[in-house]
Amino acid sequence: MRVLFTVAASLLVLAACGPTTPAAPTAADIAKTSAELTAWFDAEYEEELQMSPIGLTFQGRKDQYDKIDDYSEAAIDKKLEWRRASVAEMKEKFDPAKLDEDAKTSFDIWALSLDMEEKAAKFRRSPYIFVKDGPHVFLPQFVMQFHEVSEKSDMDAYVSRIGEVGRAMDQALELAKLAAAEGNRAPRFAYDESVTQSNNVITGAPFGAGPDSPIWADVKSELKALQDGGKITADEAKAIETAAKAALIDKLKPAYERVIAWLKEDRPNTSEQATGASALKDGVAFYDNALAQQTTTTMTADEIHQLGLSEVARIHAEMEKIKEQVGFKGTLLEFFNFMRTSPQFQLPNTDAGRAQYIKMSEDYLAGMTAKLPEYFGILPKAKLVVKRVEPFREEPGGAQHYFPSTPDGSRPGVFYAHLSDMKAMPTYTLEAIAYHEGVPGHHMQIAIAQELTGIPKFRTQYFYTAYAEGWGLYSEALSKDMGFYKDPYSDFGRLGAEIWRAIRLVVDTGIHSKGWTEEQAVKYFLDNGPTPEGAVRSEVRRYIVWPGQATCYKIGMIKIQELRALAQKELGDKFTYAGFHDTVLGGGALPLPVLEAKVKRWIEKTKAAA
Repeated sequence: MRVLFTVAASLLVLAACGPTTPAAPTAADIAKTSAELTAWFDAEYEEELQMSPIGLTFQGRKDQYDKIDDYSEAAIDKKLEWRRASVAEMKEKFDPAKLDEDAKTSFDIWALSLDMEEKAAKFRRSPYIFVKDGPHVFLPQFVMQFHEVSEKSDMDAYVSRIGEVGRAMDQALELAKLAAAEGNRAPRFAYDESVTQSNNVITGAPFGAGPDSPIWADVKSELKALQDGGKITADEAKAIETAAKAALIDKLKPAYERVIAWLKEDRPNTSEQATGASALKDGVAFYDNALAQQTTTTMTADEIHQLGLSEVARIHAEMEKIKEQVGFKGTLLEFFNFMRTSPQFQLPNTDAGRAQYIKMSEDYLAGMTAKLPEYFGILPKAKLVVKRVEPFREEPGGAQHYFPSTPDGSRPGVFYAHLSDMKAMPTYTLEAIAYHEGVPGHHMQIAIAQELTGIPKFRTQYFYTAYAEGWGLYSEALSKDMGFYKDPYSDFGRLGAEIWRAIRLVVDTGIHSKGWTEEQAVKYFLDNGPTPEGAVRSEVRRYIVWPGQATCYKIGMIKIQELRALAQKELGDKFTYAGFHDTVLGGGALPLPVLEAKVKRWIEKTKAAA
């Protein structure tokens, strides 16, 4: 009875007092909880990173240096379960009300990553596997270009990874078979390209007669460097060479042969006339999700299509001005043809011409680098180099691209150029490409992200295509503001690069949402931009096999330009390019809505500080 009385009395007291309002967290509480969340994120990200030996290597680490990622569906399931558990733990342990703004951003991104993975999991058998830059191309390139060798143990790990490539290729083949069983096959041209690329990997010594294959030549080169540096003896070099040869012949080659055999066997089941995503199982929903994943927006295919049409019209008007400036007599379409075919814009299709292309790129980048401090506060520490794409994956008219540096800057960023057909690489496009892939474009954005401190490690490494590619395209336009493109033809090249990305909005949605054929897409491209036909055909095929990705460039660019215009309007004389750019680049890659919120907070903070 006494116990019951005591409990009842307590309840009466609580009722009389009414509900209590939790005390608002103090600044010290917020700082403490935010720091704890950052430490928790770093521990979680380390767990995530340990699931990807490739990811570890890209960051310049040698953990699991003898391994390649697990490509199986079981591994995908394991990663998703891990993500679910991680997000649940985060929400249980940390109250967003007790976090500072930057920690809230990290909280939201971590939760968003689960949402995106959950949605993508519904369509795991929809994406094509063996397409341009698929695992059959990426894996040997990764081993040759990013597995650095400085000690004997590194070379032993290299040999192990050769065998691991074979295992990963078998897993990729299983994914392709599972997709095919559900009717999801890449178009026939992708099968044919993948067969050719796969054969290129296993052609030559030690697989057969002829010159050394690229990977065998690399093995020999690494062994020679170790031996010349006194790191291994001649006998050790011979033993490793023998082991590498065995791994190539007994593990890597058979896996590639199995891929080639299946592609040839399944080829009659493919569509000779390439079709868009809407032809796939659940294709409409798959494409809608692809657009959401790539753009980090809620824009529909129709909205993106219309945006593309309006941007093409706007850029055409700008091109007309340059056509008049250079005194060209004829229509804009005739001017496009002139730009595509005139010898004055073409370097010789020789090694000397290719060397000249690389030198011109380096010169543009050197000039830009000297100008950067006027527009940026944060600058990258890592160096940038320009290289020709390796022969086994090079294609005429292929898009230039960038591979990142390591976080510590020990490996430079690489701007890769496809130079097998110099007619597809006109000089008037070169300046804009250099700024996009190099500085102030991808190298600057990615290197700065990797070098950031004071934020969770995962935010220095996560990638959002609309942000990254939007920044690359924004950089092309920014370079005009910075005083570059002195040559009107080069400025036309800038507009050509921009309309290329605007055309992508029309063509990608046309192919995957409106039933356009490959030839319809090519014709629209050629009728509305100056890009050479070889590059156009390569591009269109890229869009066919990678639904949605091509849309994110222009959408990201427009968002960054809109945010800069907003900042200039709101801040007036208080606006600085360095302040804006450091805000955009100083938090790592972000979904576009998160970036918008960050910039708006910076605007308000800048106002308050005045």
